[in-house]
Amino acid sequence: MKLTKSQIAGWVLSFLIAVFLIVLSARGKFTQWEGKAEMFAKMGWSEATLFWVGVVEVAIALLFLIPRTGFLGAVLLTAYLGGATATHVRIEDQFFTTVIMGVLVWIALGLRRPEVFSLALGMSRPAVAGTDK
Repeated sequence: MKLTKSQIAGWVLSFLIAVFLIVLSARGKFTQWEGKAEMFAKMGWSEATLFWVGVVEVAIALLFLIPRTGFLGAVLLTAYLGGATATHVRIEDQFFTTVIMGVLVWIALGLRRPEVFSLALGMSRPAVAGTDK
């Protein structure tokens, strides 16, 4: 199966999102660094809870990358990022990064699977002979 340019762009964006979530975000929940306890206590999270939040973050990012579970991963990432946004809003911290990341998740998935855009915009796709779609 040959990928279109937009599908390739969607996979590249999906990979970059997963790298950001796993390498930059989740890693900070698994490692020790100066000021970690204070920063996350300000957000209302204990270090023990953060470990499990990191596990969930990695699991959801991986689900997003698997073609069969990409849609479920996008839904779960949206929920996860919504929680992160709420946490940042509650402590009056900047929250635009989490909102932008949530939008990029759906753009990436829509580029990978164009029917996502059709579904989101309420457009119907013409039936293709020989398929169940």
